[in-house]
Amino acid sequence: MIRKYSKKDHSILIELLRRNTPEYFDHSEENDFKNYLNNEVEDYFVFEENQQILGCGGINYFPKEKLARISWDIIDPNFQGKGIGKKLAEYRLNYLKRNFEIATVVVRTSQLAYRFYEKLGFELEFVIKDYWAENFDLYQMKLKNKQ
Repeated sequence: MIRKYSKKDHSILIELLRRNTPEYFDHSEENDFKNYLNNEVEDYFVFEENQQILGCGGINYFPKEKLARISWDIIDPNFQGKGIGKKLAEYRLNYLKRNFEIATVVVRTSQLAYRFYEKLGFELEFVIKDYWAENFDLYQMKLKNKQ
């Protein structure tokens, strides 16, 4: 089941991030994620199965640019490779297709996950080395929002 994030999910999502650190996230990113959950959430979703949160991911909006950004995708390490990330990503992309104000969807990821987004149709725009932290490069990717 995919549902909207609730404040009661906060500590579980922080734990999900920690379980993906340092393989997919740097330790320094935890405070950024906490700030995001507390102050920057616009649309954020969790993937829940058997009353256990196995993944999460969000969307942020930039109306002047007719842009939406996929943000903070995190999947429980024990369930990676089982299609949860794909379901969460496709759910958000389909959610955005109903928004005619959004022309482009962007994702800012790393060298560790950009191939996942390529499979969903995203195209690489640019790379910035050590952007998130040392050895965590920024891979910015975009996709046209086709209604």
